[in-house]
Amino acid sequence: MATDVAKQIRKAARRKFTAEEKIRTLGKRAFSFTADVTKVEMVAELADMVMKDFLHIDILVNTAGVVIRKAALELTSDEWHQIINVNTIGTFLCCQAVGKVMIAQKRGKIINMSSIRGVMGTPGGAAAYGASKGAVDALTQTLALEWAQHIVHVNAIARSIVVTEMTKSMFDDPARAKALTSKVPLGRLAEVEHIIGSAIFLASKASDYITGQVIHVDGGMSAGIL
Repeated sequence: MATDVAKQIRKAARRKFTAEEKIRTLGKRAFSFTADVTKVEMVAELADMVMKDFLHIDILVNTAGVVIRKAALELTSDEWHQIINVNTIGTFLCCQAVGKVMIAQKRGKIINMSSIRGVMGTPGGAAAYGASKGAVDALTQTLALEWAQHIVHVNAIARSIVVTEMTKSMFDDPARAKALTSKVPLGRLAEVEHIIGSAIFLASKASDYITGQVIHVDGGMSAGIL
């Protein structure tokens, strides 16, 4: 089974990833692998392959996620499970597989990608998404307490809407884009760079006394009610 899974990952990883290419241009070693985070065998094999190439794992960033915007009464059971499987179970499986490595080596930083929808409701069809991210917040705090004695830090970044390839269609309608922006106290939507800064901080020694925290990177949205 493990051999078959490894072949799947190697085959899927043949294409070049932009991040990998950028790292290589800096003269650093980089490898790309692809795995289905909802499959425990693939996640375990992925961790084994990284260990084989690098001998240790210092940082894990869980960014895999999906969203289906649909009113709660219209959301199907399959759609609910799809969101929970990727956003919540996938995050747990990656934390579990890499957590074993970090506990053994007595160090590590885990950063889970959450959302302000985990603590703030919205009528925009995010019932399952919000539930999945609320679970990620609770998981983050629980693992932080369980693994603190092993010097494994577990934190999360709860971001608002970030302008990416996946979300840019939401801003095609100028009126909708204006409405979304008006809810942000800083008056502008988040760019990828805004999230990267927080991730670098949580992955660095500067955050060595921080664990179990959900940092809101949302332009002030969660600070009050607008």
